[in-house]
Amino acid sequence: MELPKIGITVGDINGIGLEVIIKTLSEKKILDYCVPVIYGSSKVVSYHKNIVGDDFQFVPIRSAERITPERVNVVNCWNEVVNISLGKVVLEGGQYAFKALEMAVGELKAGFIDALVTAPISKEAMQMAGFPFPGHTEYIAKELSAPESLMLMVSDALRVGLATNHLPIREVAGAITKEVLLKKIQIFHETLQIDFDKDRPTIAVMGLNPHAGENGMLGEEEEKIIRPAIVECKKKGIVVNGPFSADGFFGSGQYHKYDGILAMYHDQGLIPFKALSFGTGVNFTAGLAGIRTSPDHGTAFDIAGKNEADPSSFRQALFTAIDAIRNRRNYFEMRANPLRKREKPAEVEESQIVQE
Repeated sequence: MELPKIGITVGDINGIGLEVIIKTLSEKKILDYCVPVIYGSSKVVSYHKNIVGDDFQFVPIRSAERITPERVNVVNCWNEVVNISLGKVVLEGGQYAFKALEMAVGELKAGFIDALVTAPISKEAMQMAGFPFPGHTEYIAKELSAPESLMLMVSDALRVGLATNHLPIREVAGAITKEVLLKKIQIFHETLQIDFDKDRPTIAVMGLNPHAGENGMLGEEEEKIIRPAIVECKKKGIVVNGPFSADGFFGSGQYHKYDGILAMYHDQGLIPFKALSFGTGVNFTAGLAGIRTSPDHGTAFDIAGKNEADPSSFRQALFTAIDAIRNRRNYFEMRANPLRKREKPAEVEESQIVQE
């Protein structure tokens, strides 16, 4: 089978994005599992390569339409010389991250690449550059014409989806409606089946208020919005339970019993996720026609240019994308031909790549 072509955006050129990309792709065995396509600039990649000091080789190309197999490809999204200001939030960091993202998403839509892994951006620098979205997730969802998407954090230990993404806390309660939850739970159910190979996935839904509202004493959202959405999803055959009190749910280890957990807002889901999985977690955007992942960390401007960044999360994001491509292909091929014997290649552990 042809190796999957994985697009990789450089993110903010003043952060650690290219450092973790280069460290990951310097492992020669990576090329046995995919064809990497970096969207950025050969000159900027070379600049960061000199900092990392690895024996990292690449081929510059104009587009992934003319990819070079068995090599790391770099699509030049711009030709001008760029001033690099390591560790700083500047306009250029946002401008060139946007250029790389725009071209990569365009080539994902065109089918030149099979999945996209995005290195971290600075939201502040992106806003300085006129980027009109809160983050990657919202931009990619719009470009891929997804009516609704789900921000999903993934690790070996758990998968946490968010009912609301990057919202101020004061706006969260008003953004949670029965209709929103029905869509999020449906997307979660489908991505667990299609992208994560769970035949009959189980989902836990968190409450919004302390102690999941304490039967209405600490808030009404659980009884008026969250529980009715869960009941309706159950009627559709989805295995979903809740609402659970988030502190007790994570503190008691109940998360081990479920394939997916839907949190109501950003910190409710990401604080326990990062406490349990920091450095190995992956951000997966569910509900898209294309596959998109990213590492669970930011630009880390404080260590940019010091060659101290850990590539583990980026490496995991790369292999999560590869696994999702395979799972998606198997899912749809099996349904196109129910008599076809299912292919289940052994999953590749990132530790195998490093050790080899």
